[in-house]
This record gives sequence, C-alpha cells and structure tokens, in this order.
Amino acid sequence: MDTHTLRLTAHGLLLREWTSEDLAVMQELFDDPDVAYRTPLESPFGQAAALRYLHSAHQARLGNERIHLAITADGHQALGEVLLNRATGSIGYIVGAAHRGQRLAVRALRAMTEYAHTTIALPQVILEIEPDNHPSIAVARSAGFHPSNLLPETVTDKGRTYELLTWEHHFTAGRG
Repeated sequence: MDTHTLRLTAHGLLLREWTSEDLAVMQELFDDPDVAYRTPLESPFGQAAALRYLHSAHQARLGNERIHLAITADGHQALGEVLLNRATGSIGYIVGAAHRGQRLAVRALRAMTEYAHTTIALPQVILEIEPDNHPSIAVARSAGFHPSNLLPETVTDKGRTYELLTWEHHFTAGRG
C-alpha cells in the first residue's frame, strides 16, 4: 500500500495532501453556496465538518480508496481540491470562489488524470457533471474529456434530485 506523502507537480501547480493546518482554508473553500449545491459536502461547512472531512480523506488514502489533494500554486496556500476515487476511476474538483478564472481546475484535472493513467494505471477516468454545470463542462473539455455514451445517472442528495452525465478520458500511449 502506498502511504508516503503524495505531492504532484504539473501544469504550474503543486498538488499536496491536506493537513490540519488547512482546516480554516477548507472551511473557506467548501462553505460556499455553489459547492454546497453541486457536491455532497456538508453544508454549512464549519470547523467540525472540516475535521471530519480531513479525517475521512486521510482514512480513504490509507485504505487506498481515494486521493484528496489540495490545489496550490506554491505548495502552501490551498486554492481548491482535486480528488480521485480509485475504485470508480472518477475525479472531482473544487476551486474556491476567490480563485476561479485562473484555469486551476483544468490544470489540476490534467495533473490528476495523468497520475491516474500513468501511476495508478487506470485506462479510463471519468467525471460526473450536471448538464447545466457549464463551468465544469468547460473544464472537462479543456482537459481533454469527452461525453460518454452512458445514460445519465439520477441522484438525490440533500433533498435535491438531479442527473449526472459521465465524461471520460482514455489513456493513449504517448499522451496522458
């Protein structure tokens, strides 16, 4: 099992694991109406939620289930998160409202996609995106993802029922 500290450097970013020093910034990034609407994260996302999330992320990493990495430009200040569910091959990402418009999500998604293909050896990775989430669709397209032929999945979360479309990225030798 891979339990060393994970740091990925690619596309002008340094992606690193969350630490207890990030609890306040996690609250700032995740306690956002857009994040609450589009993700299964707790809302409101206060200190107790941040502690639970940090513990869950560490346990998932130790169990070889998921990888949660803070998106940083310098290895310090977290600007968002990118995560990989190893079992499903799905990637998710969040960029804090104050940091949007810098292509952070595209660059982090590319870095995690390359890691999933080349290090984890996943031949395909996916994204699940609501049809009306135009910013996330733009990120997916910019990172080389394409809509799959799968039927939409209907999800109910936090009292809201919605559809998720699957976007996919296949590994091709010579390109991530």
